[in-house]
Amino acid sequence: MNLNAMFKITYGLYMLSSHNSERSNGCIVNTPVQVTASPNCIALAVTREHLTCEMIKESGEFCLSVLSESAPFTLFQNFGFRSGRDADKFAGLPDVRRAADGLLYLTKHTSAYIAGRVTSAIELSTHTLFLADVTDCDLLSGENPVTYDFYQKNIKPKPAPKPPGGWRCTVCGYVHEGEDLPPDFICPVCKHGAEFFEKIV
Repeated sequence: MNLNAMFKITYGLYMLSSHNSERSNGCIVNTPVQVTASPNCIALAVTREHLTCEMIKESGEFCLSVLSESAPFTLFQNFGFRSGRDADKFAGLPDVRRAADGLLYLTKHTSAYIAGRVTSAIELSTHTLFLADVTDCDLLSGENPVTYDFYQKNIKPKPAPKPPGGWRCTVCGYVHEGEDLPPDFICPVCKHGAEFFEKIV
């Protein structure tokens, strides 16, 4: 099974925020979907161990920032690779505004925002599935929303290339892969011996 197939599902990436009596928090999610248009209702699954999930359960409210293709990887690092239990993810962010219900959303690298009020919740094995009525929403830019596929191809840093290793024939350029070169090795291309090979550093 090749799980990379899941990246081809055309779902997007969002910054999900909520709050409690003390502060706000946000995390990256990829599960919102509109389930009915009249009334305007959305569904959203959130990992139960996330602080944002706890806040949604407490407040019954959340706000989605629909991230756009211009979103830098640092935004995903801030909201997706650390816990709100350890840091205030909104501290120092200049491009933040409050919706009518007081929930925070991003005003830069964002196509739109959608605020919701939870009507019901279903506990799944690892997530809580929230059903919510849309209470507020607006377009913020003409930028394309970022899909998971776009994120994987264009935003997420590629792994550093593995440095070449092995031995190179100084006569024809043939490369023998591996840390060790047998002393009786013969180049399969030009038939020169091991003494004509140099270590690739």
